[in-house]
Amino acid sequence: MVLKFDKASVFAAAPFAIWMALMFALPSSSAWAYASRTLAAAVALVAAAVYFLRTKSLDTHFPAAEKGTLGVKILWGLVAGVIVTFLWIAPEYCSFYREWCILGEVPSPIEVQHSPYDPAVCGWPLTVLRLIGSAFVIAPAEELFFRAYLYRRLQSEDWRSVDRRRFDWSAFLWTTGLFAVEHNRIAAAVMAGVFYLFVYRRCGLFAATLAHVVTNLLLALFVLYSGAWSFW
Repeated sequence: MVLKFDKASVFAAAPFAIWMALMFALPSSSAWAYASRTLAAAVALVAAAVYFLRTKSLDTHFPAAEKGTLGVKILWGLVAGVIVTFLWIAPEYCSFYREWCILGEVPSPIEVQHSPYDPAVCGWPLTVLRLIGSAFVIAPAEELFFRAYLYRRLQSEDWRSVDRRRFDWSAFLWTTGLFAVEHNRIAAAVMAGVFYLFVYRRCGLFAATLAHVVTNLLLALFVLYSGAWSFW
């Protein structure tokens, strides 16, 4: 399949693409590098939000009877976000899981660890930027790319006309698989991808993004509270 790089596709993919490009281009263990990634992707994300809000071209399919009020969508996002947080953290304390379900060597959260994102190492401003980047930049960028764009683009070149509620096995497997291998915690990322796609298909991009933001925010707070830096 040849990707059609129309303007809407570029805006949908750019925040995530910039994030990934800088992730490979800059040192992976530098708080300053993460801050640079956050700022660059945030600019692209704001540009995408302005473009789609002004053109109303993110989703040209508006069901006549859209189910779910804003309150219901917020509830779905919050609940899904909390569930995925638990599914991300809980298995980590099992040695079998760390040995077989994670790419690379990840120490146990109960082990004493050090991190370039520890405020004692980099200072609170860079630590806060790490939290902002993980919760409020890459989470929306991934939802815009994987759920709103890629899931529907794999079904049709005219991706904006694809009803988000339509289920397609091929698009589901590709989207979930690519989202999983982007993370080193494969099993947890698969479960997260399934939950986020379910919420997206049921309630839309806002609810799926909220779920992802909640997950990453709670995970960040857990890291700062517990010192389990392996999650970062």
